Amino acid sequence: MNIILLGPPGAGKGTQAQRLVKERGMVQLSTGDMLREARTSGTEMGQKVAAVMDSGQLVTDEIVIGLIEEKIREGNTAGYIFDGFPRTLGQADALNELLSRNGAQLEAVIQLEVDDETLVARIVNRAKEAEAAGQPVRADDNEDSVKIRLMEYYKKTSPLIGYYYARNDLRTVDGLQDVEKVAADISEALV
Repeated sequence: MNIILLGPPGAGKGTQAQRLVKERGMVQLSTGDMLREARTSGTEMGQKVAAVMDSGQLVTDEIVIGLIEEKIREGNTAGYIFDGFPRTLGQADALNELLSRNGAQLEAVIQLEVDDETLVARIVNRAKEAEAAGQPVRADDNEDSVKIRLMEYYKKTSPLIGYYYARNDLRTVDGLQDVEKVAADISEALV
């Protein structure tokens, strides 16, 4: 089963992806993690990623798709969770082509719905808790940065909601519930 977790920053995608990895044996494909891993891998693709990142440029869709395809070719019978990808309609089309080329398909898109006010509070509180525990705090885990990240999400990623709805792939889960209830609702949506 291949699924996309869709939702704004702080909606709980990473938390729920980790649960699915643990409970179902799925592989989480987080583009940020894959880029960091590739950068230090020494592979040809890794060298491309490092050069782009070191120059301060944004990594192209072509490179991200290449990294995802490398992971899919490694094979995993339990399926993949796409976290942080796709972010645009072009990336959604590219993902469909990639899956088709590799004899796979997308089974579901889970949209975690959370209001903006709650998202900002969640992320700011997460940063405060990390700081209090002596853990590293992301530089962009503050109210102003979160609002900018939300605006980017709405401009670029929210069109995916209509795209996947039209394809009858979209399942919406209330991300404001407790973690256990969100997980149960996701499991129910994946039946």
